[in-house]
Amino acid sequence: QVQLVESGGGLVQAGGSLRLSCAASGLTFSTYTMGWFRQAPGKEREFVATINWRLNINNADSVKGRFTISRDNSKNTVYLQMNSLKPEDTAVYYCAAQYYSSGKYNYWGQGTQVTVSS
Repeated sequence: QVQLVESGGGLVQAGGSLRLSCAASGLTFSTYTMGWFRQAPGKEREFVATINWRLNINNADSVKGRFTISRDNSKNTVYLQMNSLKPEDTAVYYCAAQYYSSGKYNYWGQGTQVTVSS
């Protein structure tokens, strides 16, 4: 079955950096658009960044210039490099997989907590 496993979350001070990883299995990784989403306490889940099979990237305005999404198809892994972290970036971060650009994310990871202290 398909599994997405996130790692790399943790506690960091404002201005610091973290790199999240999401390892995928059970799917043909190169044919999937991969996305990062986040959900803060009491808030709805929101889009962070996506990278499709053509390596086209979209970022939320709130993270432009600070976060970078990338993928390594040889490792079936998508990354989110997060720099200049702010307290408002505190959330559970989820990776998700969408077959090509079907418009629906079919698979989700369990999430990894990112906490940014001020």
